[in-house]
Amino acid sequence: MPGAVRVLACLLGLWLLAPFLAGLLRLGDADWSGVDRAALARAAGVSVASASLATLLIGLFGIPLGYVLARGRGWWTAWLGGVVQLPLALPPLAGGVLLLFLLGYGGPLGALGLSEHFAGIVAAELFVASPFLIIAARSAFAAIDPALEDVAATLGHRPGAIFRRVSLPLAWRPILAGLVLAWLRAFGEFGATVMLAYHPYSLPVFTYVAFGEAGLPSMLPVLAPTLVLAALVMAAGHWLTRPVARRAVPRTGPLPPLADRGAAEAPPRHLMLALRRDLPGFTLDVRLESRARRIAILGPSGSGKSMTLRAIAGLEDMAGTQVRLDGRDLSPLPPDQRAVAYVPQGYALPAHMTVARQVAFAVDCMPDRAAAWMAALGLEGLAGRCPDELSPGQRQRVALARAFARRNVDLVLLDEPFSALDAPLRARLRREVLAVLRGMNVLTVLVTHDPAEALAMAEDIVLLDGGRVIRAGPAAAVFARPGSELAARLLGAEAIGDGVVLPDGRIDVGRGVALQVRHPDGEGADLPPPGARVRWSARPYQIRPAEEGAYPARILWRGPIQDGQRPMRLLLGDAELEILADPSCMAEGACRVDIDPCCLQLWPA
Repeated sequence: MPGAVRVLACLLGLWLLAPFLAGLLRLGDADWSGVDRAALARAAGVSVASASLATLLIGLFGIPLGYVLARGRGWWTAWLGGVVQLPLALPPLAGGVLLLFLLGYGGPLGALGLSEHFAGIVAAELFVASPFLIIAARSAFAAIDPALEDVAATLGHRPGAIFRRVSLPLAWRPILAGLVLAWLRAFGEFGATVMLAYHPYSLPVFTYVAFGEAGLPSMLPVLAPTLVLAALVMAAGHWLTRPVARRAVPRTGPLPPLADRGAAEAPPRHLMLALRRDLPGFTLDVRLESRARRIAILGPSGSGKSMTLRAIAGLEDMAGTQVRLDGRDLSPLPPDQRAVAYVPQGYALPAHMTVARQVAFAVDCMPDRAAAWMAALGLEGLAGRCPDELSPGQRQRVALARAFARRNVDLVLLDEPFSALDAPLRARLRREVLAVLRGMNVLTVLVTHDPAEALAMAEDIVLLDGGRVIRAGPAAAVFARPGSELAARLLGAEAIGDGVVLPDGRIDVGRGVALQVRHPDGEGADLPPPGARVRWSARPYQIRPAEEGAYPARILWRGPIQDGQRPMRLLLGDAELEILADPSCMAEGACRVDIDPCCLQLWPA
């Protein structure tokens, strides 16, 4: 801790403590016999009762208002947020005057007779203490990741249930602290109370009256119950909001095999999308039609991948959006009625729920399926843990289990579902999830940055850039013919060269080297006409030096061995290519290489 910070903190702390120390030094001057104990007890009871009732009303109405201020948008939200803070800026007496204009004799609500009444004390305390709870609630709700509420909606929960089961439990600690502050403020309120309701005496008003009648010696006996009651409430609030000790993140062994892999490949689904949303500096405009069971969306950061997924789930407010699945228009349906299993990037696991409750949180959760997925993903031993007691990989598994435990699912939406896992676990879990998806009659849309993952899991691939589709189609066709260099690089192309299409279908890449090309769907398919200039690419590990290789080349540079492979720079035709080769690969100089004709990607120069 910086020394200056410690000094400044201690100085203010001493100043706040000094009045209490001064009071202790004057204990000998206290006039304990001159205090009307019965009147003091009545005043203390009035203050405790009025502050408690005012705090109850503040919580009943202030918590919803804090949520509205946190989630609302537009000028009216900003205006209302400013109005809420005005009682903090007003001198208490000024607040009491304003309340008299409203509730006093001759005021619009003067007929209620709140002046000179217990209800008037509650009204005054409600006015001055509300901002403490409202501001705390607004900050607490604003700090909640909206993805938590979004995922709850996709799991079938309606807005009221989401507020009760997700938002409120996550915000309860700051809200409770705000309620304690509101109670303390109401308990100690004098100015507005004395203006609006002088009788019955509250404890602050009784203190003022006693001071006027008996002077300073009578103050310590009067202040004693005030300090005791305030200290008790503060201690209770501190105990209720204390941090809970976090258990160590456990280590887990290898994942057990999945019990149910699905018997047969499910029939295809028909998806039609027409999405458009205009934002400052960005427009999402996605038009897509696919009959694949599994679709992968690739694109650079900020291209609109996650927004597209959220639009399909019904989480984006887009006028004119159309989402049709097998001819059924999902666009008018709210997220809780779209039958989607959604796994967002950040896991979206409510911090107050254990793993067992997370997995079973969907409205239509099947307990048997939830238990099977927990076992399959190695979560059984973590059933009683909360998210902050799990590693990122474990949280990701919980999110997957929660999505797949639903009874009625038509769409599975996966936003970077394996990004937090290490390579071996990612590959294994990807295979297991794919095996299950093949046996489910669902349409899966996967957002990923990994071209290999897209090729392994998807039948159709969609490439996005700047909010628009730049290439879409069957995975093999998109990989073989990206259509542009941008698309090729999104698909992982690194070793890129130029060439000319020959009459026999090969690609002349210079220096007498002509590469054989074969489309995955048939030899020579989709080739440009002879004489056309093209760009071509192969992945670094697909260009393999071999003594009997098909093409002559030259090794220009060999790097140090990394992760069991040796990076190399190779001259093939006129192209200098970075490749990955076996560590025992030949030395620099002339060599021969092999390239699988189906691995070559082509697009117009």
